[in-house]
Amino acid sequence: MKAKTMYDNVMEQFNQVADRIDLNENIRKILAITNNEIIVHFPVKMDNGEVKIFTGYRVQHNNSLGPYKGGLRFHPSIDVDDAKALAMWMTWKTSLAGLPYGGAKGGLQLDPRDHSIEELERITRRFTFALGDSIGPEQDIPAPDVNTNPQTMAWILDTYMQTKPPADRSKNQHVVTGKPTGAGGLEGRDRATGYGVYLTTKLMVESKGEKLDGKTFILQGFGNVGQWASRFLTEDGAKLLSVQDAHATLYNKDGINVDDLADHSKPRKGSIKDFEGAEEIDPSKFFGLECDILIPAALGNQITADNAGDIKAKIVAEGANGPTTNDGEKILLKNGVIIVPDILCNSGGVTASYFEWLQNRSGEIYQLDEVMERLTKKLTQTFRKVEDAAEKNQTDWRTAAYIIAIKRIEEAYVQRGIFP
Repeated sequence: MKAKTMYDNVMEQFNQVADRIDLNENIRKILAITNNEIIVHFPVKMDNGEVKIFTGYRVQHNNSLGPYKGGLRFHPSIDVDDAKALAMWMTWKTSLAGLPYGGAKGGLQLDPRDHSIEELERITRRFTFALGDSIGPEQDIPAPDVNTNPQTMAWILDTYMQTKPPADRSKNQHVVTGKPTGAGGLEGRDRATGYGVYLTTKLMVESKGEKLDGKTFILQGFGNVGQWASRFLTEDGAKLLSVQDAHATLYNKDGINVDDLADHSKPRKGSIKDFEGAEEIDPSKFFGLECDILIPAALGNQITADNAGDIKAKIVAEGANGPTTNDGEKILLKNGVIIVPDILCNSGGVTASYFEWLQNRSGEIYQLDEVMERLTKKLTQTFRKVEDAAEKNQTDWRTAAYIIAIKRIEEAYVQRGIFP
């Protein structure tokens, strides 16, 4: 039997909620498909003079609430189906957060470790040029995702601006978010997604009448999101017992020092292997470790029917997009595990991106304390909305989040009608 893809999962989730809320059939047809699926192939000269052809994707799911918004990832596994699933999740995420955005996603089929920084710059700039006016500050606004960062966004920004007349270039600064602060980026954008994972996890723990201080957690993925979430959690008294990435699985019953692990992994292109502050254990034992909280912050489809029954954590906080398959989720819910769904848990990034977009549009500069205060307020409001919807509908948190997100889009279509 063929394994379900992320796209299979997102469509199953959508159809279940559409049935539950009796979604207008015509709107259901619209939301079940993507608006645009862009595939580009382009040549780039490598450092050794060889020309390689790269394949890039940008899928735009829906823009009924505003411009398309979503990350660009550089990963060997990205394909159009993955991009479709991720774009649809972005539509639900921006809608749930109450932002004036739709959903998009995209990326390049490559492993950044295989390329020099000079090659990555040329590849990124050529990809941007190939996308052309498919992206734009009021059309589709990319942001960092897996294996991309502020530097990637700076290259996209500069390339896009060079395609515009000199007098119009400054008007296009908000074509991407997640930029370096020197290029118009937002103070605090680097930690926003991880902070959102931390805050929603903390709020979930507190909603059960408990405290984060003294709780234990395990983390899959030690990229930007995982590192920042871990920092905030450990600063608040939680203990990091285990970290897993593609290269190793670490464990220390006394706790892993986040800063030490970050210092270790940085020169190794993100790999946590050979870290001396923890022992390496069998990767297959990771999900079954005793802990209070599990944070999958790597790739999709990690928690499945095969390993969900092993999970001892009582809270799964989805730092990644689509880390839990529907079959895996059924097992978790049956076992009494509470899932903080990705479209709530990791929405700190797109919320901060909205602040950056506004900052560029108005020519203002927000200070870090102001950004974090706004972010905390917005994420807490969204958390409370989902909490109320879960209680009102007597359902799990993902279903509750989807109900809010899809109803907001349905309302927009009902009010505006269908062109022409």
